[in-house]
Amino acid sequence: MDKKNIALSIKGLSKTIGKKEILHDINMECYAGEVFGFLGPNGAGKTTTIKTVVGLLLLDEGEIQVCGHDIIKEFEDAMSNVGGIVENPEIYKFMSGRDNLKQYARMRGLDFSEIDKAVEMVKLTNRIDDKVSKYSLGMRQRLGVAQALMHKPKLLILDEPTNGLDPQGIKELRDILKDLAHTDGVCVVVSSHLMSEMELMCDRVGIIAKGKMIGTYTMEEIASLSNDKYTEYIIETDDAVKAAEILDGGENISAQEKMLYLKLETENAQQDIAKAIKLLAKNDINIYSVHPKESKKLEEVFIELTGAEGDGQVG
Repeated sequence: MDKKNIALSIKGLSKTIGKKEILHDINMECYAGEVFGFLGPNGAGKTTTIKTVVGLLLLDEGEIQVCGHDIIKEFEDAMSNVGGIVENPEIYKFMSGRDNLKQYARMRGLDFSEIDKAVEMVKLTNRIDDKVSKYSLGMRQRLGVAQALMHKPKLLILDEPTNGLDPQGIKELRDILKDLAHTDGVCVVVSSHLMSEMELMCDRVGIIAKGKMIGTYTMEEIASLSNDKYTEYIIETDDAVKAAEILDGGENISAQEKMLYLKLETENAQQDIAKAIKLLAKNDINIYSVHPKESKKLEEVFIELTGAEGDGQVG
């Protein structure tokens, strides 16, 4: 990701609907070549932020720029760089996938030659001439992404794109979005409340709760937010029981079949695991793999930072 190439800049964004303040002083930047997860409990303000970015809602205070273009002063230039699916993509089920994209191309003044390029990017080439009524939900989502990509946007925004998808559909969409970011340099912004999926997909995440930004973090920073005193290592070996006897770590060591679990003080964990490996090797214990158990998942950090439950605000 290129931090110098800012695809989306939000500064001091506030939004009130009726008498209720939905967004308060939102600040964040998203870069070309990254998948940025915009995370928050239901009702936290994710969709309101996204609708404001794509021009579906007016901002009350603050500034939003897309690829350096202010969405108020240079609306058309800003929106020419944006592709997105907010809520459900507009797709006609009685038409083929290709005819849907032709219709969209006519509306946007795009050349039909862009259709095959977009379809190939979302891996829908073999089914593009079938009627959309025969598509799975995952295929319809991919068709929506193809539609959003036809004018070659530098910023792709998707609001809850995995809703209703089965695990295979989620994986397919995840792979497509990561490829768009890391291979084609698109800035992909995905809003979601599915933490496990975001952990696999995103390079960075921004967390919002009750209309306020809590912060933006790389996935490495999320992991380091753990203040655990102990780190657990897992050693795969040919004889975990014998290995546990050799290390003699009392209650800090347990064995289960071929897996040996070591609970080490985080401060000295790397040195201690190295000593353990040397000792086991000296005693002719075969070691197949050694890795630390992840101390804290994105979901755990998210719960700690947000309180986890939605508060009934408009999202």
